[in-house]
Amino acid sequence: MSESESVRKTETIPEWKRIEVGELTDFLEEYQSVGVVSVTGIPSRQLQSMRRDLHGSAELRMSRNTLVTRALEQVNDGLEELTDYVYGQVALVGTNDNPFGLYKQLEASKTPAPINAGEVAPNDIVIPEGDTGVDPGPFVGELQQVGASARIMEGSIKVTEDSHVLDEGEVVSEELSNVLNELGIEPKEVGLDLRGVYSEGVLFEPDELAIDVEEYRADIQSAAAGARNLSINAGYPTAQTAPTMLAKAAGEAKALGLFAAIEDPELVPDLIAKADAQLRTLAAQIDDEEALPEELRGVEAPAAAPADEADEDESTDEEDTEAEADDTDDDDEDDGDGAEGLGAMFG
Repeated sequence: MSESESVRKTETIPEWKRIEVGELTDFLEEYQSVGVVSVTGIPSRQLQSMRRDLHGSAELRMSRNTLVTRALEQVNDGLEELTDYVYGQVALVGTNDNPFGLYKQLEASKTPAPINAGEVAPNDIVIPEGDTGVDPGPFVGELQQVGASARIMEGSIKVTEDSHVLDEGEVVSEELSNVLNELGIEPKEVGLDLRGVYSEGVLFEPDELAIDVEEYRADIQSAAAGARNLSINAGYPTAQTAPTMLAKAAGEAKALGLFAAIEDPELVPDLIAKADAQLRTLAAQIDDEEALPEELRGVEAPAAAPADEADEDESTDEEDTEAEADDTDDDDEDDGDGAEGLGAMFG
């Protein structure tokens, strides 16, 4: 195509289309995340309600598919990958939220809706057991015709058991549509179906965004705790575990100092308390009070610490490590004293 032909072709584009493509381009460049959503089958009133619900967090922009495609290709920057999703009734959605948050919000905004004859069942359709609330009449035959177990009982039409009447992917008949509408069963959801979203150079599809956020957070926390435990138990210091390791080492050094009766200023109070306890225990074993100094007569042996508590300071298992990991503030306060104690004790 010659340059003159290209100019003539450009000049034939209506001005309103140029303006529309320009506005779409501005829309695409305004947001960090841009997606394509299907709006097929959504009544205009519900669509307007969804727009209002998204206000403040995301924005919908509808236009002709040809103009949307042109704008995506014109912006380039990777957004042209979204053109594969521009078919049928679609809209652009823009947000500064991350794609996972956008997907979660769109899924939460979906509402149940009746299904019409000729539509494909989005999932298995089951008519639940129970009283239909419909007076005896031809409706019992309609229920039985679509495959529901129904009979007249106690002056009403009742479904006697949960009845599977259609498989996912099958086409809904007019008879079944009428029965479901009569019962108020709404087997499908109406909402904005996200087909794809482009964010920070990455294209995401719905199956990549459908994650359980709480489960994912729990997995990350568990992995972090496991890594922390491994670092501490393997004696591999990091910026995150060094304070806990110093506190743990200080505690073990103190226990060793007490056991070896090292006369260190830091340990003297504990050594005196330990000696006093041993003295009282010994005095309590002597039956002849005349053989004891006056201040030790009638003393009782100090209560022995439970075995669990006696072993607690020397425990190095993962549960103790996890407990230390949950209390980093206390660890930080103890770290300074622990380091000083180590220096004074071992030079």
